[in-house]
Amino acid sequence: MTPPVVVMGVSGSGKSTIGAALAERLGVAFADADDLHPPSNIAKMAAGHPLGDADRWPWLDEVGAWLARHSDGGVMSCSALRRGYRDRLRAHEPSTWFLHLAGSPELIARRQAGRSGHFMPSTLLTSQFETLEPLREDEAGSTVDVANNVDELIAAAVDGLDDLTS
Repeated sequence: MTPPVVVMGVSGSGKSTIGAALAERLGVAFADADDLHPPSNIAKMAAGHPLGDADRWPWLDEVGAWLARHSDGGVMSCSALRRGYRDRLRAHEPSTWFLHLAGSPELIARRQAGRSGHFMPSTLLTSQFETLEPLREDEAGSTVDVANNVDELIAAAVDGLDDLTS
């Protein structure tokens, strides 16, 4: 049985792309946490203002509830930048496994510049890197380098999950 997976990282790291591909590979449901933000959060970010924790807690509870409903497998793309945010998600579903998509600020900025139609402006990337707390040794998950291609990232994720379940 595969635990629910959160594909995490800063905006522009490829969470949605990798999350959808991983869910397809595992044959489980996929959801994007961006779709669970209330309109007020989206408006705040679109205006160039980072979210505060008071904005995030109800949203993280929605994400956590989705993970709990998919305790037998599911993939959610969600920034989950701080340990406290990941703890909040694990409070809903303790078996949650995290895949951290890590990359240099320069690489992520180039990727962000190449996409359009997303509510998160590139001006907030610096605050995201300042907020980011990488996975700690006591957290279930793996960190992968987004400089690799999608197939390599999915293979690394599957290997990490295989190690977890074997």
